[in-house]
Amino acid sequence: MSALTARERILGRLRAAASQPEIQVTEIDKRIDAHYDERRRAAGPTSKRELVEAMHSSLKTAHADVWCSSATAWPEEIARRLAEHRVRRLLVDKGSREGAALAHALPPTVKAISYDRPIEAWKRELFETVDAGFTVARSGIAATGTLVLAPDAGSPRTASLAPPLHIALVHERTLHPDLHAAARAERWHAGMPTNLVLVSGPSKTSDIQQTLAYGAHGPRWLWLVIVTESVDREGDHR
Repeated sequence: MSALTARERILGRLRAAASQPEIQVTEIDKRIDAHYDERRRAAGPTSKRELVEAMHSSLKTAHADVWCSSATAWPEEIARRLAEHRVRRLLVDKGSREGAALAHALPPTVKAISYDRPIEAWKRELFETVDAGFTVARSGIAATGTLVLAPDAGSPRTASLAPPLHIALVHERTLHPDLHAAARAERWHAGMPTNLVLVSGPSKTSDIQQTLAYGAHGPRWLWLVIVTESVDREGDHR
């Protein structure tokens, strides 16, 4: 068989496949949905509590500090821990509801810094003097302990990548069993943001001898607060 004939055969198959793209994509989507639906049915019902427990367990295994809190208690809890951790400068979006609540709860020893300048104007200050960054996760993937962050102008990717301590908040109602469930429930196919950042623990790397080191390429510590709807769950996951 000549190279030209092989090329023509390949192009022919591609043209044939392109003639009914919508039907084929729909069929593939159905097969993928059925596969994951079957997996979730086999695992049994996944309640909100089970999702919280899975999220907590996965991130604890990845050396993150995870705890549950109520919608009213979490700002004071983070503020207290920041003081204990000797954080002096916190990068936080004070224009957001959660960011404003945390900034209001901070002790005098912790200064809230806004990301209100181009990075070129304060890169050295950001990397050398900011101790922690606070973000609110768009959602969470319980199976892998993954936070889904959708950066914006007030809380860009740098907030979760540059400071040595990353503090994240995720609401219990936004937890999904797996990546497929998250993509389907949030309709990612209908319009993806410019960036999605997936965080599954502190930054870590290892050398050729498999010696694990934290903080080499990003935050050394990750704190996650899961805001639950039931206050009596808090003690279960500290």
